[in-house]
Amino acid sequence: MLEKPNLQDEKLITCLQDAYDLRIGGITFLPLGADSNAAVYRAVADDHKRYFVKLRSGPFDETSVTLPKFFSDQGIGQIIPPLTTQSGRLWATLDAFTVILYPFVEGHNGNEVALSDQLWRVFGAALNRIHTVSVPPALAQQIQRERYAAQAREEVKEFLARVAVERWHEPVAVKVADFLNEKRAQVLDLIARAERCAHLLQAREPNFVLCHSDVHAWNLLIDAHDHLYIVDWDNPILAPKERDLMFIGSGLGFAGGHTAQEEEALFYQGYGPTTIDPVAFAYYRYERIVQDIWQFCN
Repeated sequence: MLEKPNLQDEKLITCLQDAYDLRIGGITFLPLGADSNAAVYRAVADDHKRYFVKLRSGPFDETSVTLPKFFSDQGIGQIIPPLTTQSGRLWATLDAFTVILYPFVEGHNGNEVALSDQLWRVFGAALNRIHTVSVPPALAQQIQRERYAAQAREEVKEFLARVAVERWHEPVAVKVADFLNEKRAQVLDLIARAERCAHLLQAREPNFVLCHSDVHAWNLLIDAHDHLYIVDWDNPILAPKERDLMFIGSGLGFAGGHTAQEEEALFYQGYGPTTIDPVAFAYYRYERIVQDIWQFCN
């Protein structure tokens, strides 16, 4: 969220004190991320320790915190686990928000700094561990499963129909409508390709692994000691491994330094040999574009 939520800092400080037994000396809103339902802060305690505070509005998926804690407990060092409240939970509540607390890791995302050769290998090895870890059945049952849902595709079709006949006056809406009208044929082609792939995948026996679902450059954090972390576990899913692997070599946000082919080669040195399903790979790249169009239209 780029705009500070309508919440007094004092209320959040009191919540952290009551839930986590922290004495907070100061708190700063950080205008980060594109998720309109999430807001983040940096909190500094009286002992000068720093914390990363995340607020979520709307429905809260507990697996977004239980999974990172599970991964960390399994020894996957590229995960920052949430901290536990005094009552033993991994989150607290404040008005309409869910409050999640992490240690603050100073660093830059993969869009701001280029991953070194070694970090690409570390990234690959970490994602392989996530894809192959044995998740307890009780936890696995809480994780959403891939359905290849048509919601985004259908709603983008509706937006295309609207912009053909409706008119807007707000400047950003005008630009979006003009863009959709100009790119109508390409957008419809993307939707059709995603639908064809979805139908093929729905007809198969599922071969699902645990996926992060959004491992682009902005969700990789590199600290001052050149340690890499995979962050933002808001939407984990059981899906084909291509759900995550489609980001590798896509150029989606990664800072310069390597070509797409070099990124792939280095990543798979860490990930290890694997067979890529071209239909699943194509589906997720097409569907990602459609999802982005859908979100911007909304």
